[in-house]
Amino acid sequence: MDYIDIPGSRLPVSRLIKGTDYFYHHAYELAAANMDAFLALGGNAVDSAHIYCGGQSEEVLGKYMEERGNRDKIVILTKGAHHDQNGPRVNKQAIADDLQVSLERLRTDHIELYALHRDDPDVHVGVIVEALNAHIESGAIGAIGGSNWTWQRLQEANEYAAAHGLVGFTFSSPNLSLAKAKEPYWKDAVSADQATIDWHEKHQLPLLSWSSQARGFFTGRFSPDDRSDADLVRVFYNDANWERLARAERLAADKGVTAIQIALAYVLNQPFPACALIGARNAEELRSCDEAMRLALTREELDWLDLKRETV
Repeated sequence: MDYIDIPGSRLPVSRLIKGTDYFYHHAYELAAANMDAFLALGGNAVDSAHIYCGGQSEEVLGKYMEERGNRDKIVILTKGAHHDQNGPRVNKQAIADDLQVSLERLRTDHIELYALHRDDPDVHVGVIVEALNAHIESGAIGAIGGSNWTWQRLQEANEYAAAHGLVGFTFSSPNLSLAKAKEPYWKDAVSADQATIDWHEKHQLPLLSWSSQARGFFTGRFSPDDRSDADLVRVFYNDANWERLARAERLAADKGVTAIQIALAYVLNQPFPACALIGARNAEELRSCDEAMRLALTREELDWLDLKRETV
C-alpha cells in the first residue's frame, strides 16, 4: 500500500480509503470482515460521515475499532454539517453538534481528517475556519478539509487562515473520476473539473476522491442502450464518456488489466497527492483496487484517456 502525508493527520494516509456507507448493525460481520481484509492489504484510512446509514456507519466503525483494539492504527475521515430538510447547516453550532455526535459514535476522542460535507457560500469563510480551528486547538480533530467545496472557496478559506494565523484546509474531497459528471450526482455535490485539477496541481493540495470509479461506469456492465440505472444515465451517459470508456478498455488490454483498474489508476496518477475512496465490499474487489493503485500511468496516457490528445 502507498501512503500520502496530510498536514494535521497523526499518521500517513493510505491512498485507498475504505468506504463505509453500507456499515449497518445488522451486517456487522460483513463490515468487520471487509475492514480486516482492507487492513491486511496495508490500508489504514476509512471514510464515514455523520449522515451515513442514519449514523450506523460511524457506530459500526466505532464498535469494530473497540473490539479489535486497533484505533491507534486507523485514520478516520468523517464529515459533518451536511444540509438537512431545512437547508444549509454550515455554521459554528452545527459543526460542534455533529462533531460531538461523531466522536461518541466512533468511540474516540480524536478524528484525524474532518471534512465539512457541504458548503454554504452565504457564510463567510472566516466564520467557518475559526470554528474548525477551535476544534483543532481542543485536540478533537487533526486536519480539516472540504468535501464538495469548490476550489475557489478552498482558496478563499486558506487565504483567510494564512492572514489570521490559523490552520487552513489541508485536503479536499470532491468527486474526481475518468468519467466526467454532466450534472451533480446529489444536490450541491462537486466534481473536479479541469480548473480544479489545475488548482490542485499548483497548490499540491491532497485530493480524496469520492466515486473515484464513477459508480461502476467502467465495469463493462453498462452500454449506451442500457438505461437501467437512471442516475448513471443522468450523470455519466454522453459520447465523451463512452469514448473514455473505450480508451480505458484499449489501454487495459495493452497492460493486461481491466478498464475499471485503469479508471482508478487515472485518479491515483494525478500530478498532485491523491487518494481514492473505494466501495470494495469483498476480497476480490479489494485486490482489484490494490492492483490498480500500483499501476503507473504517464502524463501522456492520462491526457489520452481524458481526450486531450488523439494518440499515446
